[in-house]
Amino acid sequence: MSGWRVVRPLILLAAVCVLAVAAWFYHTCYRQPLLTGTQAVVIRIAPGQPLRAIARHLAERGVLAHPLNLVLLARLRGQSSAVRAGEYRIQPGTTVAQLLDQLASGQVLLHSLTLVDGWTFKQVLDAVERDPDLMHTLTGLKPAQVMARLGHPNEHPEGRFFPDTYSFAHGTTDVAFLERAYRSMQQKLAAAWQQRAQNLPYQSAYEALIMASVIEKETGRPDERARIAGVFVRRLQKDMKLQSDPTVIYGLGDSYTGNITLHDLRADTPYNSYTRHGLPPTPICMPPLAAIEAALHPAAGDALYFVARGDGTHQFSATLAEQNAAVRKYQLARDGRHRS
Repeated sequence: MSGWRVVRPLILLAAVCVLAVAAWFYHTCYRQPLLTGTQAVVIRIAPGQPLRAIARHLAERGVLAHPLNLVLLARLRGQSSAVRAGEYRIQPGTTVAQLLDQLASGQVLLHSLTLVDGWTFKQVLDAVERDPDLMHTLTGLKPAQVMARLGHPNEHPEGRFFPDTYSFAHGTTDVAFLERAYRSMQQKLAAAWQQRAQNLPYQSAYEALIMASVIEKETGRPDERARIAGVFVRRLQKDMKLQSDPTVIYGLGDSYTGNITLHDLRADTPYNSYTRHGLPPTPICMPPLAAIEAALHPAAGDALYFVARGDGTHQFSATLAEQNAAVRKYQLARDGRHRS
């Protein structure tokens, strides 16, 4: 009996200690926020990085006061091997338990890159190459080689990628990023093609994409896209040349100086719509969905010509005489150059 009197207090003391430790562990894991201060903290977890190393790194950065807590909590919850690689933003007020949930669920930090309406493929590659959060595997490759890497050999890349803002995790490859933009364009173009108007002068959705790219380069005004599409469609139906400056500029490539001349308009290239009938052989930029819709639903009317007014809008004309008068009014007085 005397022995029990000695042991009993020790057992009670041990129980109190266990409860105290448990309470402290619960508080530090579920109640007490990490030491992030008022600013979010960004961490990167490499593939296969052990949880102990992650906890140690957080402690070294002053975020985790007790790194062993993260490890023990993960073991208790069976999440020791559930942490996913990636980049994470730890917000102020986050607890150890919430951090573990975040790491196990893969709620990685997302970055974004915008492919701008009307960009060329060269501009797309430049933007992808400059993005610090993409993994670059295409550096130095020519456009044809890039398309082969994407699984689309022998396809001209221009216009194949949908202009949009894309979110992605740090370390996403440039191939995966471009594949996503490629798929988006194919899906949107196919859906729009199914809903196209009747009696259009296109043999395929790709030809509609070409037309959309020309429309996009001709006007920056949403309210003019369908009207310009109507002009081009009627010209094609009448076997008239498109006579679109942007196609000429695209064909000039790096030799274009920023000022198109009469010599440029007369210099024959596959993209010179002043010297050749029909559509150019490929798109000349990435058109947005609005330009594709305009190409597939052109505005009705009798206009066969248009000329820039110099304020971002265009003057539309049904006859050559009206067009020549508009050219004299809006262009010849301004820059001494003919445009029809």
